[in-house]
Amino acid sequence: MPRRQQDNLPGTLKRSPTKAQRTYAKVLESAEKEYGPGERASRTAIAALKHSFEKVGDHWEAKAHPGPSDPRALQSTADKRRGKGETFGGVDVLGHTRQELYERAKQLGIRGRSTMSKEDLARAISKKQD
Repeated sequence: MPRRQQDNLPGTLKRSPTKAQRTYAKVLESAEKEYGPGERASRTAIAALKHSFEKVGDHWEAKAHPGPSDPRALQSTADKRRGKGETFGGVDVLGHTRQELYERAKQLGIRGRSTMSKEDLARAISKKQD
């Protein structure tokens, strides 16, 4: 990836695998041609990244099985624009069991995790990673 492009990446992507960086940069470039630079293009690039990668701590890691990571990704485009569904901040809710999310929460030192639902665990993990 050219140095100039790498300098413009969000911090979490600078600490991520090259494939994640390339995916984000390529989709961002295409989205900027379609929508112009700005938030919409950036959201499009992150959405594409979340199909194959999951935010873990301060970086992105490849998912075991590519696909939608949260209920919002399953919504229609119109519903997404209306803000329906939840994104869980890059945590792959659909790709993990509650126990896997619980273990991750345990590693992060999240209190009250034993009484949390799968979605609550994902929210808490997302908040802790920000």
